[in-house]
Amino acid sequence: MNRREILKHLSAIPLVGALPHETMIKSMTGKNGSLNAAVDAGENIYDTIGVETIINCRGTFTILGGSVERPEVNAAMEAASGYFVQYDELAYGIGKRLAELTQSEWGMVSAGCAAGLKHFTAACVTGGNPEKLIRIPDLSGFQKTEVIIPRHSRNAYDHAIRNIGVTVITVETPEELASAINERTALIYIVTGPSTDQGQPLSLEAISEIAKPKGIPVLADAAAEDLTIPPVHFARGATVVAYSGGKAICGPQCAGLLLGNKEILMAAWQASAPHHGPGRDNKVGKEEMLGMVAAVEAWTKRDHKGEWEQWLSWLSQIEKKLTSISGVSAEVSQPRGLSNRAPVLHIKWNADQFNFTGEDVAEEVARNKPRIAIGSRTDDNMTAISITPNQMQPGNAEVVTDRFYKILSEKKLRSKKISAPTANLSGHWDMEIEYFTSKSQHSLFLHQDGNWITGKHSTDFALVEIIGMLDGDDLKMKSNFRQPGDGIAFLFTGKGTNDQLSGSILLGEYLTAKFIAKRSEYKNDKKPIFIPGGPPLAT
Repeated sequence: MNRREILKHLSAIPLVGALPHETMIKSMTGKNGSLNAAVDAGENIYDTIGVETIINCRGTFTILGGSVERPEVNAAMEAASGYFVQYDELAYGIGKRLAELTQSEWGMVSAGCAAGLKHFTAACVTGGNPEKLIRIPDLSGFQKTEVIIPRHSRNAYDHAIRNIGVTVITVETPEELASAINERTALIYIVTGPSTDQGQPLSLEAISEIAKPKGIPVLADAAAEDLTIPPVHFARGATVVAYSGGKAICGPQCAGLLLGNKEILMAAWQASAPHHGPGRDNKVGKEEMLGMVAAVEAWTKRDHKGEWEQWLSWLSQIEKKLTSISGVSAEVSQPRGLSNRAPVLHIKWNADQFNFTGEDVAEEVARNKPRIAIGSRTDDNMTAISITPNQMQPGNAEVVTDRFYKILSEKKLRSKKISAPTANLSGHWDMEIEYFTSKSQHSLFLHQDGNWITGKHSTDFALVEIIGMLDGDDLKMKSNFRQPGDGIAFLFTGKGTNDQLSGSILLGEYLTAKFIAKRSEYKNDKKPIFIPGGPPLAT
């Protein structure tokens, strides 16, 4: 790995270090000092607890709040809150109504899409038998204990499936899939998208052709997709299709939507709250349930073409102003497929000419007012930011345009050159990481060439590559722990001397930790080593 590649990979690490989570929460309070008073006064309710709001130019990410709920959704949730109902009767009424709206056999609302995956898995494992349900995740004596997932569909959300206690069987070819199916197979899970499109080796059609004759249900995870009516994946062989309520459909963020086979969905409802068992912790309220129905109803009536034209007009406004700056170009990419379906504006420039990258800009607007969430990337010396408009609100385009015009026209976001290193960190380091309530012992094996660092990071469970740089005594390093479906980035920032490394670790969505490392000490036992000439004559 050369120096440019190291620098590109390290650009994801905040320049000022991994700040404690508390520093992101400002110590301001609302004018009236309470939530209700702020609402009555028409103020920003988040100000009352010292939290800054963000302009979302990134899309329907859960960590940003998903999507903005439709007015029809808010009205339905408020109307639902004034009554009591029997939840099984409510679920049945909702199932029937969703079936009518979506031209599906049945429907169910869950506490988010991931919860829906969990309930569906429980349904396939138990067959609706409550005696089995209450034993989960102990599957001793169960017949159905395995879930098959193509490697291309392994992802962080299949935790919801594994929470039931099943064994995941990963396959890569149709032949492996056919061989993996047996009497223990509960279901096959796939994520819809390019890897499962028609014509691919393990397309949904190919999987269904193998699974259907053997009676194996196929769960299609279409969380971020636009809702098609009827869902296109039924014709392709899916048994049930799962959607997120808080993405394209713009329903409650804490709701999910399951559509398909009625019998399995009734067993999935049995495996969810208010019923006791493994799904009790995934409670969805009557308000969110009816809010989700309202979102689906609204989806069937929304002016989708008009929304698209509005998004393009915002992007055009931003593009026109920013490309008036010398050296700045732009293009709009159109989505392929149904998932995360929105146009995206890519603003590009030469990183060397402007002296900063898209990652620098994204970091600047993420941390300072007005805060804006955007995408960024750098390829060689060309860099870019990306703006996704589907969750932007009226008035955002003007703020976004002015913010980025100021940054790009001034061209002085980053001017500090890299300083000569003040230490040589080559060697073996023993490192202690302090998490919220525990500590771990890791090791670093580093090689330093000038400012640049390469080596190995021994974590609790793996040995992974690490790269870094030492700018004076300012240390930045990055490593990634990966396993099927999951990944954790270790982003180190701190100080480095010849004797000690210390600072904090940004763990992405898992917040932060602290670290301290010291050079490993070896026994200085200088004695001759005797090696026998063959096997011992006695033990």
